[in-house]
Amino acid sequence: MARRVLSALVLAVLLVVASVGAIAFWGYGQFTKPGPTTHDSTVILARGSGVAGIARRLLDAGVITDADVFRVGVRVMGAGRHLKAGEYRVTAGASMREVVALLRSGDTVIRRLTVPEGLRIEEVRTLLARAEGLVGEVPAIPEGRVLPETYHYQYGDARAELAGRMTKAMDRALAEVWAGRAVDSPLKTPAEALTLASIIEKETGVGSERPHIAGVFHNRLRRGMRLQSDPTVVYALTDGARSLDRPLTRADLEADSPYNTYRVEGLPPGPIANPGRAALEAAVKPLTTRDLYFVADGTGGHAFAPTYEVHLKNVRQWRRLRAKARSETQ
Repeated sequence: MARRVLSALVLAVLLVVASVGAIAFWGYGQFTKPGPTTHDSTVILARGSGVAGIARRLLDAGVITDADVFRVGVRVMGAGRHLKAGEYRVTAGASMREVVALLRSGDTVIRRLTVPEGLRIEEVRTLLARAEGLVGEVPAIPEGRVLPETYHYQYGDARAELAGRMTKAMDRALAEVWAGRAVDSPLKTPAEALTLASIIEKETGVGSERPHIAGVFHNRLRRGMRLQSDPTVVYALTDGARSLDRPLTRADLEADSPYNTYRVEGLPPGPIANPGRAALEAAVKPLTTRDLYFVADGTGGHAFAPTYEVHLKNVRQWRRLRAKARSETQ
């Protein structure tokens, strides 16, 4: 009788072991086989989700087929405390084991935010506010303090942190170009160089013209001539909060503002936009020229002149081209 009981117990144990082994074998196969996705997919895992929450999110996203198998696999791999939150790009057909390895690596999606040259600070703040994946409020940023370039960030990064990186990038760039300034520059401080660079940036969209326009402004500053820069008038009229959306008038040139360089001598009190590095370089290392004037040439660039008489001829030519263009569009 005792032998029969012992045999039955042994058989039961063997059946249990066999069942556990079969389940483990099946689970391992499920955990390591290719996943259900047929194309790369992106999934966002919030901070503090826990293994169960991560499993549910992956299941809902169609990345895994069984949340229980995923949780057990994570436990067996000892990865429970090492899965990192963030935004991940999961390759097509990734197995659950590969997904766990990805989440352990913290290799999250890198997002990009490009700040074009010459934007006003309110336009930069709008870019930050609309950037997907960033969190928190957009901080106040002084005009001209952001360096235009492409910035990388991850889902969940703070807008304030990215804004801080933007201003630090401008600080570094300005310090570097200021150190290489021309010895006879009329600019006395890095702040003046930043202000002039912002005017240069707004005056032309032709990169090769920046040093020439800088040379004109340097000549004017040395002679005590007013800069007479139209973009400064636009900034004066709008307080830098918006575009003007109309041509300037003669009355506009009389606007009472420290930013109106048709009325005030020297530089305005601060930048009127966020200049790029090329404009910063031009501001401190201008082209050596005798020119004192420039006007649009009708082709996107400018015609330069050393005297007012030549400048008037260039202005008349520009007006003829503008009148012709208007007649052709009517």
